[in-house]
Amino acid sequence: MDKSAHSLVIKLYRARRALPRASASPILALLVAACVTLQTYCVPRAAAQTAVDLELVIAVDVSLSMDLDEQRLQRDGYVAAFRDAEIHKAIASGGHARIAVTYMEWAGPASQSVVIPWTVLDGPATAIAFADKLEAQPISRTRLTSISAALKFSQDLFAGSGAKGIRRVIDVSGDGPNNAGEPVVPVRDELVAGGIVINGLPVMLHTAVSTTFDISDLDQYYGNCVIGGTGAFMVPVSELKEFASAIRRKLLLEISGLGSPARIIPAQNSPPAEGYDCLTGEKRWRWYFDRIPN
Repeated sequence: MDKSAHSLVIKLYRARRALPRASASPILALLVAACVTLQTYCVPRAAAQTAVDLELVIAVDVSLSMDLDEQRLQRDGYVAAFRDAEIHKAIASGGHARIAVTYMEWAGPASQSVVIPWTVLDGPATAIAFADKLEAQPISRTRLTSISAALKFSQDLFAGSGAKGIRRVIDVSGDGPNNAGEPVVPVRDELVAGGIVINGLPVMLHTAVSTTFDISDLDQYYGNCVIGGTGAFMVPVSELKEFASAIRRKLLLEISGLGSPARIIPAQNSPPAEGYDCLTGEKRWRWYFDRIPN
């Protein structure tokens, strides 16, 4: 109850005590009614939240550096995973036997959109329905790569999940380093400090050699600069045929709460490996634009 409402209740109570006993009953009734009304409108009620084992944001890169066929394979990988019987078993294996999931797409600093809103999956039927809805949605394509903006957008999504998860995880995919918006490391560290785990799916289809915008060690970039939190891990994709199996494996690990031993980041807010430049994406873009004639 706020201060003004509390003050009004006190005044009503004192007024009742100042009246003769004979008139106290109707005033008391009025006081009780006023208090009930004030409690109803002035005291915020905790919103009912569904208890789940996991709140999962799937954050998928749809920047133009990935062609439409590659993006379709990525989307199909998630669709197939949520239809998979092993994923259904993983959901059922938790203490609450349900998870909350939302699927969003991202690219540049102002390009984030929710494709499928928060949905509670509590068995094969709801998981398959989630996959069916996802399959029916068009795929966006837009410019730039802002992992930092995608992480911030994903962080804000948790406030509207309608669920209370034992774990909160962002599953972020991408085919290049952060090159727009805020630097990614401070954003990553802020989320990890708030108890969010960030896992990665670095897509390494065009990074055999470094180019103007791509880097050949995207897995190391994700390991040093993007993923974080207790048990954080990544599953790189280096060939088109690996998309479906990598996505399935990653979701199984996230839903079951198990990490990938070969890719675990052992401590929160782990600093980048000595000498690794987490601003490499921003520097490549700056070098490119500096060379454009005015």
